Amino acid sequence: MAAMSTAAESGEDATPTSRCDGATTADAAGDYLPIADHGVIGDLRTAAVVGVDGRIDWFCCPRFDSPSVFGSLLDARRGGAWTVEPVDGDVTTRQFYLPDSNVLVTRFLSEDGVAEVQDLMPIARPHDPDHHTRIIRRISCVRGSVRFRVTVAPRFDYGRTAHTLVVEDERRIRFETDDLVLHLVSTVAVDAIDDRDARADFTVETGECVTFVLAPDPIGPEMLDHDSSPAVVAATVAFWQDWVSRSSYTGRWREMVHRSALTLKLLTHEPSGAVVSAVTAALPEEIGGERNWDYRYVWIRDAAFTLYALLRLGFTDEAGAFMDWLTCRFDDGADESGDLGPLRLMYTLDGDPPPKETELDHWEGYRQTSPVLIGNAAADQLQLDIYGELIDSVYLYNKYGPGISYGSWTHLCTVAGWLVDNWDRPDQSIWEVRSKPQDYVYSRVMSWVALERMIRMSRQRGLPGDIAGWMKARDDIFVQIMGRGWNDEVGAFVQTLDSDRLDAALLLIPAVKLLSPIDDRFVRTLERIEEELVSDSLVFRYDTDGGHDGLDGAEGTFSLCSFWYVEALTRVGRLADARLALEKMFTHANHLGLYAEQVGLTGEQLGNTPQAFTHLALISAAINLDRRLGD
Repeated sequence: MAAMSTAAESGEDATPTSRCDGATTADAAGDYLPIADHGVIGDLRTAAVVGVDGRIDWFCCPRFDSPSVFGSLLDARRGGAWTVEPVDGDVTTRQFYLPDSNVLVTRFLSEDGVAEVQDLMPIARPHDPDHHTRIIRRISCVRGSVRFRVTVAPRFDYGRTAHTLVVEDERRIRFETDDLVLHLVSTVAVDAIDDRDARADFTVETGECVTFVLAPDPIGPEMLDHDSSPAVVAATVAFWQDWVSRSSYTGRWREMVHRSALTLKLLTHEPSGAVVSAVTAALPEEIGGERNWDYRYVWIRDAAFTLYALLRLGFTDEAGAFMDWLTCRFDDGADESGDLGPLRLMYTLDGDPPPKETELDHWEGYRQTSPVLIGNAAADQLQLDIYGELIDSVYLYNKYGPGISYGSWTHLCTVAGWLVDNWDRPDQSIWEVRSKPQDYVYSRVMSWVALERMIRMSRQRGLPGDIAGWMKARDDIFVQIMGRGWNDEVGAFVQTLDSDRLDAALLLIPAVKLLSPIDDRFVRTLERIEEELVSDSLVFRYDTDGGHDGLDGAEGTFSLCSFWYVEALTRVGRLADARLALEKMFTHANHLGLYAEQVGLTGEQLGNTPQAFTHLALISAAINLDRRLGD
């Protein structure tokens, strides 16, 4: 047994990066795949991001919000990667998911042969008490003969922690730190390149298969035999297919809707019931800009919308698990001062406040875009809209699911009472601006929704509550929105009270039943948003000129808002326009049907990926348009 200790990471470190010509050298430091050129695999605990060239360039272990092990997505030289490279000839790559699953296949095609890499994080059954997180990479030859080089180059704790490489035998290697050990086993010989990275060179002929497994737990011979067999793939595919087969959706866009549902499920942390907003961190909303946030946490807003989308498809188990997680957050409270209300807007998977936002200044960032930020400072913001989004989803769960418990209802009554006293406060609202709190109209709209849905639930179920107090506050909010949230000169509802800026979030006004979709005020708002914020069906959140959001630079169009636009067109009866806009948005998905947060004006995906917000909005837009179009 040989042990090799690494030095701490340095500026000269050259993490191998994969290219189709087989190069794994430091001169590929600028070799960043487009954000869209990635798929994702996961096991409902964490996830790995896999490029079309076969590299795993993002993986956090053992959870979504753990420090990265592979992070070359954010620093091609120092981030760490697991590459799979054909070493001969010109190679074309293709990538797809096995049908109705999250098992990813990357194909390498050349004149000499065709090979496939099946990437998966196996899942045997729901809530498996014997589950062990691991990445399996099965490399097989379909035709001819293909030589491969596989390089495993982890960089623990965002590249900040040195590790020890231990060679157990020719097919087993450990990568060790004080906090995490990763075990690599293979069905072929693996060598230590140096004192920290491992490599395997081999050839696969037609019908042959080589398997690599990486896991935080030891991998015994029996497990390796299982993981290197087709059975593990079949079982994992069956898990995903069985889950998505329970969907009630049978409409026109089944493939896109079910891919979105599978993505939302992939973002679910099964042990806790929480849902993360994306699996990545610090991918930029503008190349070269500063809007580079960490999305590996649980936003109450995003999770509530996800709950809504899954309920629309008939997935009540996930909704129930999230309700259990949420009940624990009510018990925890938001903060000692009470300034943030009964709930925080954002939590870790365990329900704790996210870590303080810090910069990884030793990483260059995706395509040299810095700062590279982990943690999220928005966690300390007041965002009043979260209560409307949450209670609206609870209302639907109460209506279409088994119904909320008395304990949950008493917690919601506490929320409603707090909202009655606090709805008129300035906040930072849905877009989490980094400027001072303002009087956002969208927050008023969602505060109205929260109280209106509480009144409905109380009356429908005969549940006790301060209906008179809720009704008075609800009506006061409505009057303020119609008076100060509407600008006659602009001819639209505006972003903040008494202002003249537009806000795409207000496309939701008819969806939440504040106004009829044919109400003149909403129709005119939609027209003004089309004039100023819509570009060929792509929708900006708001105008970033002037830095009124406390940030420099611009951003791409927000895909969530683009699907909200489809839904708004549907509700006002412009069905042909809605269908065209939806089909155009489908063209902005990547080759796997996945969406990052934003789309640039030239069609590139921007921001963290895959984003729950976007996929849940796609589901809602498709369901509502299907319903209006009829059979």
